[in-house]
Amino acid sequence: MARQSSLCSVAVLTADVRFEGWKTEDWSRFLDLWKPRAVKVEAEPTRPRGGVIAIVEKDTVLKLIHTAKGRIAPPPPPAPDAPPFSLAELANSQRASWGIAAERGALDEVMERFGARTRRGDDITQQALLLVTIVREMIREGGIESWPRRLHGVPVPTPPMIDRTIGSICADGHTIALGMFKDEELWTAFVARRRGRGFDVLAGPDELRPAMGVLSGEWRRDYRHLVRAVEDHYGPLSLGFFAEVERFRELQIDPRPGAWGRAVALRDVVVTPIPSAVGLALGVDVSRYALEGLRNFTARIGWFEPVVQSMRKRLGSAATGADVTVSGALGFDPMAALRALLRR
Repeated sequence: MARQSSLCSVAVLTADVRFEGWKTEDWSRFLDLWKPRAVKVEAEPTRPRGGVIAIVEKDTVLKLIHTAKGRIAPPPPPAPDAPPFSLAELANSQRASWGIAAERGALDEVMERFGARTRRGDDITQQALLLVTIVREMIREGGIESWPRRLHGVPVPTPPMIDRTIGSICADGHTIALGMFKDEELWTAFVARRRGRGFDVLAGPDELRPAMGVLSGEWRRDYRHLVRAVEDHYGPLSLGFFAEVERFRELQIDPRPGAWGRAVALRDVVVTPIPSAVGLALGVDVSRYALEGLRNFTARIGWFEPVVQSMRKRLGSAATGADVTVSGALGFDPMAALRALLRR
């Protein structure tokens, strides 16, 4: 019975998935949207770059690889009275922004567990989730260490969670689209079309640009032409997200309550259509922004502060209890996880 449940889980990508409409520049731009970045641009020249991967045995580094510099000589074995091995100190000494350390034989153990648990018929999503689960097990057991722990506390999504999330934002036969504009043109775009339990098309902007016609140079009007092109080529749109590139990058790492909701309200970001799950999440986000502003405004009014705190508590309970939101389906806030990954 458990085997049947595994086979019925979401696939995310269909077996005959197509990649189309991508030029090298468009694909590079799309990947660049998700590149980790410093909060302050002026800190870029001096910040640590890349990461280190170390194989360790009893506090002694046996092998050391830097993602930007390649293989480098490991530090000498520690003295008997030296403090325990510190991955953070090792990464800082190599000017790296992150690090992974594995005990000798830990990677072999990961693959042994993966081979023992994977089953014929498991799709790529199930295999990826299984691998992440095993790595987290090894981290808890001390066989693998990571620094910094940006996703500490974020649970690994299960196939049913992903299934519910996809169903809440995209109907079968419909599409989701992301459109980024810059310098009065479509900078890059991404379209995914759902078929059954997965997506059968992952498309870029190359075939959409000609269909958009002559643009006005104002992206808040031009996005409508992109919506029309997407629906003509791939199917009805269930969720569309459109913005200028730089504003999108700012929002990705903006930790302020209500940042996304405020951006949508001011049309710094256009979301259309808005599925109920996304609309509810944005509504909660706007409410958080309003309450935060009210709290700052009334901070000096002692008698009013308990009222604001009570409102915040009720809002938090409503948000965490709403299973129809994307966060409720996944069991964690995906935007908080995204900020943790992209901020340095």
